[in-house]
Amino acid sequence: MDETIIVKAFSESVRMILLLSTPLLLASLVVGLIISIFQATTQIQEQTLTYVPKILLIFLMLVIIGPWMLMQLNEYTLFIFSLIEKVAQ
Repeated sequence: MDETIIVKAFSESVRMILLLSTPLLLASLVVGLIISIFQATTQIQEQTLTYVPKILLIFLMLVIIGPWMLMQLNEYTLFIFSLIEKVAQ
């Protein structure tokens, strides 16, 4: 097995992880920051107040960008299968 194929597969895997996780993590970060500012200004220190909006936002984001994420995963799977085909030859 050629090292370039391994490096290419690894770098593509890391890129895919970052590409698919970044939108959800950034949305969760923004909502968490907004809720923290709201809690600091109103002095409401309820711990569950941060979880419910984040869960709802993540669900909404998955509904909105889910098809795009699946398309990216489909392309990645085809890429990995093509690498397997190259190694098998």
